[in-house]
Amino acid sequence: MTLVAGVDSSTQSCKVVVLDAASGTLVREGRAAHPDGTEVHPEHWWRALAEAFDSAGGLADVSALSVGGQQHGMVLLDAAGEVVRPALLWNDTRSAGAAAALTGEVGAEDFARRTGLVPVASFTITKVRWVRDHEPELAARVAAVALPHDWLNWRLRGYGPAGSSPLGPDLDQLTTDRSDASGTGYWSPSAGEYDLELFKVAFGRDAREATGDAGPGEPGSVILPRVLGPRDAAGAIHPGCFGHPAGLPGFAGSGSAGTGSRILLGAGAGDNAAAALGLGAQPGDVVVSVGTSGTVFSVASRAVTDPSGTVAGFADASGKYLPIAVTLNAARVLSSVAGILGVDFDELSRLALDAEPGAGGVVLVPYFEGERTPNLPHAKASFHGLSIASSTRSNLARAAIEGMLCGLSGGLDALRAQGGPATRLLLIGGAVQNPAVQHVAAQVFDLPVEIPRPGEYVARGAAVQAAWALSGDRPRWHVAVDASPEPDFRPFIIGNYKKASRNVDAGT
Repeated sequence: MTLVAGVDSSTQSCKVVVLDAASGTLVREGRAAHPDGTEVHPEHWWRALAEAFDSAGGLADVSALSVGGQQHGMVLLDAAGEVVRPALLWNDTRSAGAAAALTGEVGAEDFARRTGLVPVASFTITKVRWVRDHEPELAARVAAVALPHDWLNWRLRGYGPAGSSPLGPDLDQLTTDRSDASGTGYWSPSAGEYDLELFKVAFGRDAREATGDAGPGEPGSVILPRVLGPRDAAGAIHPGCFGHPAGLPGFAGSGSAGTGSRILLGAGAGDNAAAALGLGAQPGDVVVSVGTSGTVFSVASRAVTDPSGTVAGFADASGKYLPIAVTLNAARVLSSVAGILGVDFDELSRLALDAEPGAGGVVLVPYFEGERTPNLPHAKASFHGLSIASSTRSNLARAAIEGMLCGLSGGLDALRAQGGPATRLLLIGGAVQNPAVQHVAAQVFDLPVEIPRPGEYVARGAAVQAAWALSGDRPRWHVAVDASPEPDFRPFIIGNYKKASRNVDAGT
């Protein structure tokens, strides 16, 4: 049996899955926690990766591995391969002012045309501008800018700080993939190359793409990782990458892996693109992920440009594109209302299913944390339509679920406005295992809804990529579906929600 492994190095934790390359069957898995915070030193990810490998029983029998990682995080390296400062993560909002400044300097339409994005604080380009403006001494040390999965791949191949890595700080060996590069704000999905002029606008210095094995490039320029294609390999994992010259026991012992002592390392991917691979998403599929925040994305055959910034026009990890809309309020809407009602999730579900569709006219506009889709960063949540008769626990519970899903439906509307096909909706995330969420989803979304079996789809998608790099063919593993609720679209639910949310938009 040939085994491949996939890694999900997310904001909260590192997960590793080991799968049968032929069938995609899970063989074993492991995980380790990441520290909390919106800035984290990458060494924490490195230690968690080693712990997760160990938790998964090691990699001695694995032939290929790939890493899916949280997007947008900014890893700054100096010429000696040392991390200049803790990485600023996607959820660090201190660069909101930098985002506004960049948009003002370049223009939203020009940014969207050139990169598929309009800057917001999440994107890497705003973070490099913030460092330039607020930490000029550190900015002067920067020799390379990488993303979380880029840095992990570089370290796995044996590169790193001088004196503590087998191959030393060769920054020209940094690599990334098109999906993760497309979340930086200085790479063009349509052109398939870095927009070096935009990087200079942000950081004030020239940049160049890493040369790999092509020899040294122009000295003095900031190095950006070389962008690999979907089936490309970044190289091989160095057996001494974790500081064990003879190889880490249970990791890459001599002759133990399926390709001798060599474990092939795939290109890696951004987390949403990896999830799309893990789900086997194709054009026409819309994926709605309900986590702390919500994401709505699809696989598209053409690049997307949205000057409003509602839809970010990312690239995917298969050679296509991945338009995505993000909501700030998702699963925490349910936990917040469950807390108000003094119930757990099971009881919230039971209460919601006792209410009629539309919750007796009660509507929750769920902007507890402000909102990004629509862009209302200072908005608050509000209940509408309350009367003596409608103010029941059941209606409040149902309004919470309807409001959360209606908020996500705004992302679906935004994707459709870009002209992409939408024929099936895949609903993923821990909250969607709630029976009431599944039932209400069939009434809120006017698409057939499927609930894939719970799984680590980012790590699974990374494993798809590892198998692809190993064999040259993209595997088509079966994805089990646990539920397909009967379509029961109730347009008045969306109508009532849109009416209430317009009042919020207008400030009334």
